[in-house]
Amino acid sequence: MNNSGLPATVRTPSRFRNPIGKYVIRRNSRCTNCGLCAELCPHGVHPRYDAYSRPLRPREERCIGFECQGQDYFCVDRCPEKALTLRLNPLLEIIGDYRWTAEMLIAHWEMAETGNLPVTALEYSIGRSGGGFDKLRFKTPDPADYLEISDEDIDTSIVLNRRGDGRPEKTIDIPCYSGGMSFGSTALSVLMGRIRAARQLNTLCCTGEGGYPKEFLPYADHVITQVATGLFGVREETILHAPMVEFKYAQGAKPGLGGHLLGDKVTREVAAMRETVVGSALFSPFPFHSVYSVEDHKKHVDWIKEINPRALISVKVSTPTDSDMVAVGSYYAGAHIVHFDGSYGGTGAAPDIAKKNIAMPIEYAIPKVDRFLREEHVRDSICLIASGGIRNAMDVAKAIALGADGVVIGTAELVALECIRCGKCESGRGCARGIATTDSELRNMVSEEWAEQRIVNMYAAWRKQWCELLRGYGMQSIREMVGRTDLLRHLDYSDNYVKEEYEAPATSQLMH
Repeated sequence: MNNSGLPATVRTPSRFRNPIGKYVIRRNSRCTNCGLCAELCPHGVHPRYDAYSRPLRPREERCIGFECQGQDYFCVDRCPEKALTLRLNPLLEIIGDYRWTAEMLIAHWEMAETGNLPVTALEYSIGRSGGGFDKLRFKTPDPADYLEISDEDIDTSIVLNRRGDGRPEKTIDIPCYSGGMSFGSTALSVLMGRIRAARQLNTLCCTGEGGYPKEFLPYADHVITQVATGLFGVREETILHAPMVEFKYAQGAKPGLGGHLLGDKVTREVAAMRETVVGSALFSPFPFHSVYSVEDHKKHVDWIKEINPRALISVKVSTPTDSDMVAVGSYYAGAHIVHFDGSYGGTGAAPDIAKKNIAMPIEYAIPKVDRFLREEHVRDSICLIASGGIRNAMDVAKAIALGADGVVIGTAELVALECIRCGKCESGRGCARGIATTDSELRNMVSEEWAEQRIVNMYAAWRKQWCELLRGYGMQSIREMVGRTDLLRHLDYSDNYVKEEYEAPATSQLMH
């Protein structure tokens, strides 16, 4: 553990021989093996075994590109044989999408490797979607408010049980926990890496609706059991292990459609866990057919509370227009957490017809629900969690400033494991990078230990951003930012936003 209370970061390089970087640097046949480039580069772009060996292939992912130009260590200009060439990586035009841009992907890979903010100039807080969190900015803080305190003195924890009902007052050390990914949809090594990272970070990780493999048991205090409409793998003994049980009534990426696991991914192990037939596609119905009112929902909540007297109850729903009423109903049914999942969420497993087309965007739902809960005088007694397209540290901070207590993270953790957002999670054998797959060969591409450390590193880098943002506004705790919409500006409603937009600066102190 470091002084901030978070686990130590450990450099955890890419598992691929040639990681993707922003720049391409090439060495041609004119190279005389003088070794000057290796001596000059402060970022280790030109490794070599020893002083007599030929430099190895450049580590392009470490190159900061044309920022070096004009510096004494700019290898391209200093090479006596002019053997080096530098250009933008053409893959920037291919990978990523409008929400997860190529630069955002590359930056998250670097954060997951180092635990620090990127050294290379990359835009990793704003995408090109033209909406959502990309249209929100933090206002420039007053320099007089800046708080000269260390990261170790800033509190990023949140409390999940605020009801005062005698159940554990569960506190997690970062304002995030890991969203549900099911056994069957995602490689077991990836699931285990996420859970192990949650233990290191003192937060939680959700099982999704695929059941509770025995491998989760040593980490039970950090595993949320999800009860979804298909009830796959839901057993009373696994509910007894859970510090939190999540009822999934709907999710923003596919409300009204339910879940779908294609037959190719239903292996012998998955079929045994879900008590079904190998190779048979599985569907989770959209509704719980036993729940058509708040009173019905309360029976579900009471069932879990009776089985496990220490479990907290979370209710996951999409973002309907009456989301404020859903939140109040969940509170009176006895829930500790109401979790709204907006329409930007979902991975490649969500059907194309649904993604980004239905449910309310989360940035509209959060303040609507927060305001109504305050008007009903119950806001301080329930934890409001948001998800659905929250990609990075600044998105987390924006969601909190809009009124959420914390967020659930899904895709960003997979990006830390080198997901390239190809959207083929459900196709055939699944992910070619071994992440969203049950294929016996592909799933061995990712080790639990590697996945664990990469996720820990990513959150360590995110925490640096949160701390710098909070310092700028004179805050010592992330909880002080809840509902501070006055700190935000929407670009559509500002004529001079360029002067007023603000993102936590990537200072040299943060980068190193």
